[in-house]
Amino acid sequence: MKDFNPYMLRALELAELGRGHVSPNPMVGCVIVHQDRIIGEGYHQQYGGPHAEPNAVHDVADQSLLKEATVYVTLEPCAHFGKTPPCANLLVEKQVNKVVIAAFDSNPLVGGKGIKILRDAGIEVVTGVMEKEARIQNKRFFTSIEKQRPYVILKWAQTQDGFVARANYDSKWISNSYSRQLVHKWRAEEDAIMVGTKTAHFDNPKLNVRDWEGKDPLRIVLDKQLTLDANLALFDRSIPTVCYNLIKNESQENLDYVKLEKDFSVADVLEDLHQRKVQSVIIEGGSFLLQKFIQSELWDEARVFTGQSRFESGIPAPRLAQNPVETLQIMNDQLEVYQSGH
Repeated sequence: MKDFNPYMLRALELAELGRGHVSPNPMVGCVIVHQDRIIGEGYHQQYGGPHAEPNAVHDVADQSLLKEATVYVTLEPCAHFGKTPPCANLLVEKQVNKVVIAAFDSNPLVGGKGIKILRDAGIEVVTGVMEKEARIQNKRFFTSIEKQRPYVILKWAQTQDGFVARANYDSKWISNSYSRQLVHKWRAEEDAIMVGTKTAHFDNPKLNVRDWEGKDPLRIVLDKQLTLDANLALFDRSIPTVCYNLIKNESQENLDYVKLEKDFSVADVLEDLHQRKVQSVIIEGGSFLLQKFIQSELWDEARVFTGQSRFESGIPAPRLAQNPVETLQIMNDQLEVYQSGH
C-alpha cells in the first residue's frame, strides 16, 4: 500500500463510522498524535454536527500538547462557515505543529483554501498520504462534486441461466435470505433507491430498511404516465418519495410528483437528484431501467447476485461488458461487483 501510514489508516477507520449518517457531507476521520502516541481521535458523526477535527481536538485531555502534535485527517480541513465553523481555523487557533492530509477537497468552497490557511499560519502541511484509499472511501462525495451527479449503484439478482424474472414478472426469490439482508444494509448506507414502473407494479416493494439498523433511503419511482396504483407501498407516505412523471408537479406529505420534459433521460433524473443533494442512488430495477443506465454510461458500480434457480425463460438480466473486480460467496449465492471505468 503506497504511502501507508498507521495513523492515517486509523483515521480512515474512524471516518467509516460515519457511513450512512453524514451525507451530503463527506466521511472524515481525524487522529492527533504526540510523540508517537495517539492523544485524540474523532470523526464526523452526524450531518449538521461537529466535524472530525473539533471532535478529535476536544478528545485531547492535555490541550497544551496540541502545539507539539501532528494531526492526521482523511480530507482537507474545511475553510468555510457552513453548519459548523471552519476546521482549518480551529487547528490554527490551537497552534498544532503539523497536519497530514489524505485527500484534497475538490469542493470549490474548500479546494485548497484549508491548506492555505494552515500554511499561512506557519503550520507544516503534508498531503497525499493514503489519498487513493481516502478518495475510494468518499467516492460518493467526490462523484457528486466532480461529476455533478449522484454515485450510481446498479443492483440485481439473476438466475443461473440469466433471468431477473419470469415472463409474468414474478421474481421471488432468486437470492437467499443472507443476500437480501445484505441489500438492506446497503440501503441504509445510500441516500436514495430507484425503481421503474413495472417493478413498482409487479413487486410492490417497500424499498425501506427492515433487516438492518439504519435510515431509510429516499424512494424514487419513474412513472411517466402516472399509471401506478395509489395504494402501492411506495405511496404510503411513510418515507420521503419522489415520483418522476410527464403529467404534474405536486408536493404532498412525504410524496413529491416531479414533472420532467417529454422523452426525459436518466441523466435528467440524476440532475434533479443532484439538485436535491442526493449523493448516491441504488438502482434496483427492473431490467429495462438498469439497461438504460448501462447504455447511458451513467453508472459507477454494479452488484449482481446469481442464485441457484433456473427459470428457462423470462425477463433477461442486464448485460455488462466489464469483468467483475470482486467475486464473493453469500452462502450459495454468488455476488459479483463491477466498476464502470467511465
